[in-house]
Amino acid sequence: MNYSYISHLYCPKCSKTYSSEETQHLCTCGSPLLVEYRLDELAYDWKKDHLADRSPDLWRYHELLPLQDEQYKTTLGEGMSPLLTMNRIGQDMGIHDLLMKDEGTIPTGSFKARGAAVGVSKAKELGVEELAMPTNGNAGAAWSLYAARASMKSTIVMPIDAPKITRNECAISGASLYLVDGLISDAGQIVGNAVQEKGMYNVSTLKEPYRIEGKKTMGLEIAEQLNWEVPDVILYPTGGGVGLIGIHKALKELQQLGWIQKDKMPRLVAVQSDGCAPIVQAWEKGETEAPFWEGSETVAFGINVPKALGDFLVLEALYETDGCAIAISDDALLEEQKKVAQKEGAFVCPEGAAAFSAARHLREQGWIQEEDKVVVLNTGAGIKYPDTVNVNLPILKPGERIR
Repeated sequence: MNYSYISHLYCPKCSKTYSSEETQHLCTCGSPLLVEYRLDELAYDWKKDHLADRSPDLWRYHELLPLQDEQYKTTLGEGMSPLLTMNRIGQDMGIHDLLMKDEGTIPTGSFKARGAAVGVSKAKELGVEELAMPTNGNAGAAWSLYAARASMKSTIVMPIDAPKITRNECAISGASLYLVDGLISDAGQIVGNAVQEKGMYNVSTLKEPYRIEGKKTMGLEIAEQLNWEVPDVILYPTGGGVGLIGIHKALKELQQLGWIQKDKMPRLVAVQSDGCAPIVQAWEKGETEAPFWEGSETVAFGINVPKALGDFLVLEALYETDGCAIAISDDALLEEQKKVAQKEGAFVCPEGAAAFSAARHLREQGWIQEEDKVVVLNTGAGIKYPDTVNVNLPILKPGERIR
């Protein structure tokens, strides 16, 4: 068997194909590129029982990942995050079978480690020495740390009000870190200029094809953790939307391999903030691309993306699975964050809290049924966002009694 069954890259818009043996970015038509595998051959060679004695990380699925030479694998033990039952908050919502895929437990404290692990590994295999990216925080933290692990240089540009913890992760990794007094779209413009002028490898969201392959392992894991069954609904906090696109891609590939039912796909839900909801606006109008969202603002910083390069792929996933898009207010997600912590002992990130709040709203509307098996993605650790919690605490003097 081969380590990877990668075939080539292709454009989902114009169908033009590209080699995976050299660095690639966007198609000539401007679309992101996706990875194609030799699935017919893989279905013959690769069986579920081959996973039995493999390490519990995302590299257990290496046949369905793009790295061809294992010596370039860059890992910090990422993947196989827990899929937890959430009985008390589920009862509170009226959802009897509620589960949380908790990405706050993996290296760098967020799901971004998945894309960084696979993206950096493939970049190293292709001979890349320096990468550059804009970020809202967690992606920059992950890519700069994994670049350090791979002995690569990195240049990161993030908004000045990005979470301080993610800024520190970038700085301590040795990355060349810059802050911009603006949004991630402004950071992206700066990175784009630097890439052209300095020849760095651009790993902006969907401007290289391999981040999505790391993110799709969330979908592979959910299927395996549910004994190769799929849930009825998956809710995903959506900024750039790479994780949702990846989960959809993973489940379609598993269908082609014959590992899950071909006639059942979870209804996918893109969760956004009502302060930045371009995907929601497009979905409500039945459109195939989303507008630029002016004046975007939300405490859920990871989903503060006013225009996603892969918006058409997110919307396609929603339409194909009879899913939906929903916007949640900051007040609602902060209240939900508190409820999840108090009922389940899980300190979820604000983006994850938005997804829980969306599940509550969709249950109230009847879109989610009581008997549905529902998976909520918590995409990071709540402790990375200390400013979302504000409390006034009593101060005791030495020897004073608690009343």
